[in-house]
Amino acid sequence: MGANSSSISELPENEYLKKLSGAEPISENDPFWNQLLSFSFTTPTNSADLKLLEEATISVCKSLVEKNPRTGNLGSLIKVFLSRTKELKISAECQNHLFIWQAHNALFIICCLLKVFISRMSEEELQLHFTYEEKAPGSYGTECEDLIEELLCCLIQLIVEIPLLDITYSISLEAVTTLIVFLSCQLFHKEILRESIIHKYLMHGRCLPYTSRLVKTLLYNFIRQERSPPPGTHVFQQQTDGGGLLYGIASGVATGLWTVFTLGGVGSKATPQLEQCSPLANQSLLLLLILANLTDAPDTPNPYRQAIMSFKNTQDNTAFSSLNPHAFQINFNSLYTALCEQQKSDQATLLLYMLLHQNSNVRTYVLARTDMENLVLPILEILYHVEERNSHHVYMALIILLILTEDDSFNRSIHEVILKNITWYAERVLTEISLGSLLILVVIRTIQYNMTRTRDKYLHTNCLAALANMSAQFRSLHQYAAQRIISLFSLLSKKHNKVLEQATQSLRGSLSSNDSPLPDYAQDLNVIEEVIRMMLEIINSCLTNSLHHNPNLVYALLYKRDLFEQFRTHPSFQDIMQNIDLVISFFSSRLEQAGAELSVERVLEIIKQGAVALPKDRLRKFPELKFKYVEEEQPEEFFIPYVWSLVYNSAVALYWNPRDIQLFTMDSG
Repeated sequence: MGANSSSISELPENEYLKKLSGAEPISENDPFWNQLLSFSFTTPTNSADLKLLEEATISVCKSLVEKNPRTGNLGSLIKVFLSRTKELKISAECQNHLFIWQAHNALFIICCLLKVFISRMSEEELQLHFTYEEKAPGSYGTECEDLIEELLCCLIQLIVEIPLLDITYSISLEAVTTLIVFLSCQLFHKEILRESIIHKYLMHGRCLPYTSRLVKTLLYNFIRQERSPPPGTHVFQQQTDGGGLLYGIASGVATGLWTVFTLGGVGSKATPQLEQCSPLANQSLLLLLILANLTDAPDTPNPYRQAIMSFKNTQDNTAFSSLNPHAFQINFNSLYTALCEQQKSDQATLLLYMLLHQNSNVRTYVLARTDMENLVLPILEILYHVEERNSHHVYMALIILLILTEDDSFNRSIHEVILKNITWYAERVLTEISLGSLLILVVIRTIQYNMTRTRDKYLHTNCLAALANMSAQFRSLHQYAAQRIISLFSLLSKKHNKVLEQATQSLRGSLSSNDSPLPDYAQDLNVIEEVIRMMLEIINSCLTNSLHHNPNLVYALLYKRDLFEQFRTHPSFQDIMQNIDLVISFFSSRLEQAGAELSVERVLEIIKQGAVALPKDRLRKFPELKFKYVEEEQPEEFFIPYVWSLVYNSAVALYWNPRDIQLFTMDSG
């Protein structure tokens, strides 16, 4: 067969695969399994390679689906794998490559078969395939062991108990991937699965005690970002003394199946993309998100979500609540560092959202950090490159900002962090700006993009809510940030005038012709006036709470004072305009007294002096602007399809045939 790609086309005719999928039952003690499992390859880490593999082996899988009810060979293969995993921990400690090598190969075959089975049958039919076995005369009616639960429990034990070494990396990755495949039944249903056999196994029974350890291990896999070891590390290697009998057996039978079968090439150079990523970290994070978003069982809440909601810092010595048996401790500093570094991926942003929203321990820790810019800057970069991101990623980034801005100490501290040379911000050279001013600039840019492109009211609302939460704590706004606030108001004002003019013309036309339907400009006008009202409240909040800290905003307000004339007597804005009008009148008067042709520096000096002189009691007090993020009543309708779209599109996910996918359309991710 050889090591080149032509060996893939030979797989359907391979004698060992044909025997596995044939009509003859194979005992779990048959020497055949040693022959079947003695092949060497680099685990595929992209969908393209896995597509080639699936297309080459689909005939074998179909044959096994047809013959397995009589042979029970799938069950025998699983039993062989289960028997070989019993010594895996000792094998890893003793550097026993052979045990790990063959156990990995068994699991790889199981995973490939399982994916085909799940895509072609219901969970009930799948469960039957796990119970089929050759029956001896007179043995009918005996109770079969539950291989699905045993396999699931074994995979979890493998993930949490086997130390992560170069020789165990591939089998750890395969165990995580196989659990994802087990849960992938969701992909083949249009509705959210609420009654699932696999979910029941994972949330009850033998798997339940491993909940916290599994969540913790998956988090640490994400934190560590361990790259794949060099190709061939996990393959059974010949000893320098010749290797002895075991090596002779292994190398002898290896020629019978996928001889050094490669999809990446054992010993070949890894691609730059693979060198820069960690397949295990990526798959672990995807599995964690899937588990956390399983729907609650009728009698118990999702234990994996409970674990994510309650874990604490390793430095936290307070006692765990007896109400949550799944709580554990993890190093928050390492977690924070990983979250800061990985925000370019959807799944890392979704994890950050979940932790901030659901785990009060993490949220408190993050808000207490003195290097908040390390987390906020990647989030702002996601929003800045909104054109290149999918809408879900943008929403998650925006909601994270909204959650953070609910905290007043965050809103104060971000104006104290001074940044130098923000290279990714292209509209203007920013040699020095506060994190708070940059946040304002990016959020305003997102609003303007939304106004001209997507026109999504939800996005508008959340952007404005974040600005409103910050407004009372605006400090030393950068002159460009102040200009952009007023420019946004100018844009909204022009849009308001345009819609108003269209409504007037439409009304005149309807009076002269009773046949044409009247467009619903009233709704458009109502929406734009709500946004204008919110912008005026944001400006007013800054003026009433921190006027003396923001001379640049007053300067921009005075420079564009004509914009506000039309709203002074408008019934929707009359109350909120009182303070803004007072500030404009007060500072305009002081500037007139100072004379004509004043320099920018002189105007700012007069504004600073006037801010001290302006009687604060003349400004009317309004309720504090505070908006909280509230998750929808049925968030799974959004999050479950989103998570599975991430699995589908992941660079190291299994290949999924688009024709079979039911849960989400191909453009949803």
